[in-house]
Amino acid sequence: MTDASMGAAVPRQTKSILIEDARTKKRNAAERRFRAYGLAAICIAVLALIILLTSVLGNGLSAYKQTFLDLEVALPAEKLDPKGNRDPAEMAKVTTLAYGPVLQQSLVAKLAEMGLTTEASNKDVGEMISKEAAATVRNYVLAHPELIGGTVEMNILASGRIDGFFKGRVTMESAALDKNTSPEVLVIAQALKDAGIMKTRINWDFLTNPDASDQRPEAAGLGVAILGSLYMMIVVLVLSLPLGVAAAVYLEEFAKKNRFTDLIEVNISNLAAVPSIVYGILGLAIFINFAGLNQSSPLVGGLVLTLMTLPRIIIPARAALKSVPPSIRDAALGVGASKMQSVFHHVLPLAAPGILTGVIIGLAQALGETAPLLLIGMVAFVRDYPEAYSSSTGLFGDPSTALPVQVYNWTQRADPAFVERASGAIIALLVFLLCMNAVAIILRRRFERRW
Repeated sequence: MTDASMGAAVPRQTKSILIEDARTKKRNAAERRFRAYGLAAICIAVLALIILLTSVLGNGLSAYKQTFLDLEVALPAEKLDPKGNRDPAEMAKVTTLAYGPVLQQSLVAKLAEMGLTTEASNKDVGEMISKEAAATVRNYVLAHPELIGGTVEMNILASGRIDGFFKGRVTMESAALDKNTSPEVLVIAQALKDAGIMKTRINWDFLTNPDASDQRPEAAGLGVAILGSLYMMIVVLVLSLPLGVAAAVYLEEFAKKNRFTDLIEVNISNLAAVPSIVYGILGLAIFINFAGLNQSSPLVGGLVLTLMTLPRIIIPARAALKSVPPSIRDAALGVGASKMQSVFHHVLPLAAPGILTGVIIGLAQALGETAPLLLIGMVAFVRDYPEAYSSSTGLFGDPSTALPVQVYNWTQRADPAFVERASGAIIALLVFLLCMNAVAIILRRRFERRW
C-alpha cells in the first residue's frame, strides 16, 4: 500500500436517504397501486355480497308472510255427513272436493252481508280461497265432528294470486291477462283487507309445512326439506368425523413416509378437488345399483355426502396436527409416554380446534350440495313427512328431499310464487350455514390453547 493510495480522497455521498430518487419513487408508486388494487378488490367483493344479499332478502323475506282470511264457515250436515252418524270414519269418505263449494258459499254469503256487489261470478270469488283451505277445514271437521251443522270461525289461506296482489307481485294489469284471477276479484280482496277480514301476517308454517303442488304455492313449506337435510347431516357427522380424523392421525403421526403414503396423500388432495357431481355418479352406482338401497332416502344422500366430505375433513385435520410443535411430542416421549399416549393425550387435544373447524366447514359445504343429490333421485315431490317406523327400512328408508334440492325444484315451477318460495328457502339455508360457521368459531375459541 503506497502513501498515494492511503491519501486518496473518499468520494462524498451527494444523495440523502430522506430524498426520494427515481427508483424509490417508482417502488413507492408500485406499492400504492398494489394497495389500490387490493382495496378495489375488497370493495368489489363487498359490493357483490351486498347485491346478492339484497336480491335474496328482497325476494325471499316476503315468503315468511302470508295472506289469510278470517271466515265464518257454515258446515251443512247434508254435504259433510250425509248419513248423520257423526262417525269420523264415515265422514272421511267425503273428499276435499265437497268442502270447496262449502267455503265458496260461505265467502259469497260474507260478501252479501257486507253489501259488496261485484261482476265476478261465484266461481271467481271462490278462487280467492286457497285449494289448501278445503283440506284444512276437512281435517278440522274430522277432529271435531260435533261441529257439523253449525258455523265455525276459520283462519284459512288466501290463494297465491291474492297473496301476490298484496305483496306487489300481481297488479290489475297482470290480473286482466290472468285466467286464475281478475281485476274485479282483486277489488273484492282489497275491500276484505280494508274491513280487517283478510290479513297478511307472519307465516311460520313456511318452515314446518311440507311441499305443495303447483296449484298451491301459498301452502308450500320447507318442513320435509329441513328434516331431510337434518337426517343427512347426522349420517355425514357420524361417519365422516371418526373416519376423517382417524385417517388424518394415522397419516400424520403413525404412517411411514414412503411412496405408498405419498400416493395416498396426492389422491386425497385430488379427491377434494373432484366435482361433486362425480360423487353423485359414484353413489348411484354403489349404493343404489349395487347395494340396492332405497332411492332418494336420507341414508343414501348421507353416504354420498360422506364420500364427498371425507377429503375436506382429512386435509384440515392433518394441517391442524402438523401445526402442533414437535417439542410437545418430544417432551411427552421424554417422560416415558408411548407414541399413542403422546398423540391422544397431548397432540390431538391441541389440534382439536383446527380439526373441529374443518369438520364443521366440511358439513356446511355438504349441506349446500345439490348435484350429487339430484343424481341419486332426491328430486321427488314429497307431500308428507316421512314416517319413522312405517316400513321395514325404518327412518332412513322413506323418500325425502333436502334444502338445496327444494330450492332447485321450486325454481323449475311456472308460478311466480314459487320463485319467492325459493328465495325464502335460500334465506333459511344461509341461516343454517351461518349458524354452523358460528359454532365453528365458538368451538375454536373454546378449545384453543396457546404454547
